[in-house]
Amino acid sequence: MVYVLAFLCIPFLGVVIAWRLMIWMPGASFRGTPSALDEQEVKTRDALERDLTILGHDIGERNVSQRYEQLVEAALFIERSLQDAGYEIRRQEFSVNDQPVWNIDVECTGSRHPEEIVVVGAHYDTVPGSPGANDNGSAVVANLALARSFADATPERTIRFAFFVNEEFPYYMTEDMGSLRYAEQCREAGELVIAMICLEMVGCFLDEPNTQRYPVSLLHHLYPTTGNFVTVVGNVRSRRLVHRVIRELRRTKFPSEGMAAPRWLKDIFRSDHAAFWCCGYPAVMITDTANFRYRYYHTAEDTPDKINYVAMARVVTALRNSLAELTG
Repeated sequence: MVYVLAFLCIPFLGVVIAWRLMIWMPGASFRGTPSALDEQEVKTRDALERDLTILGHDIGERNVSQRYEQLVEAALFIERSLQDAGYEIRRQEFSVNDQPVWNIDVECTGSRHPEEIVVVGAHYDTVPGSPGANDNGSAVVANLALARSFADATPERTIRFAFFVNEEFPYYMTEDMGSLRYAEQCREAGELVIAMICLEMVGCFLDEPNTQRYPVSLLHHLYPTTGNFVTVVGNVRSRRLVHRVIRELRRTKFPSEGMAAPRWLKDIFRSDHAAFWCCGYPAVMITDTANFRYRYYHTAEDTPDKINYVAMARVVTALRNSLAELTG
């Protein structure tokens, strides 16, 4: 009888271990009514809307294959915005289809541990046929807002704000993918990237019930079905980073969920963080879950008027706190 009970306990223990490794997150997601934006958040909201109007409306679709001039215009807009904030621009340039393209980054050098690097990244290209306000303009302007907020900071560890080209098909996980080039360069230089935070679509937040879907039906029983939260997604090896990021998001009282997911859940690979996983670095993706919530995903209707700028301003505040914790 003892052996039978022990045998029956094995699957239960497996479930408990899997839950602890992949599903359990520190703290509790915020469920209350959010407070009004403070003065700084109002300024952030206005900057987000201003920048995204330029990127998602004035510039619009931007990619190598069909809108190369707009892709360059987007890169120049990002560079001007960072220079206006006081940063020195760096480019990682390469050629695709005989056209020059480039990643952009700026750096806040750490005061105590400059060799330890935290990268915050977002891709600025779009799929053909879409102006890409949410995918991925929302993440680009959020990253610009974060960069501005750290322009005069003195973190203990180095922060890099990076903007990647060519995340979208057909470049994803090829030698022409910007973030893969960037991560490989970090690895070849022997750089100690202690964390990479990928911002991927952070503009859709919905308070109506049943607005959130999932790639696996089981997840409906584990996570909310109202699409008003951000998700922090990592692989199992990055679970400590997932916990650190989501702990600060929850302290800032923004609804947030997390998962350190297994490799077989293929949707966890769908952005620039996966390039850093390939190079052995811990990385997470912060997202509104893309097509599992946003009905205008990869369409011509992905325009700036679909974006929830108030929620985005709160996300930027929460991410700023997470970055402050990660960089000491």
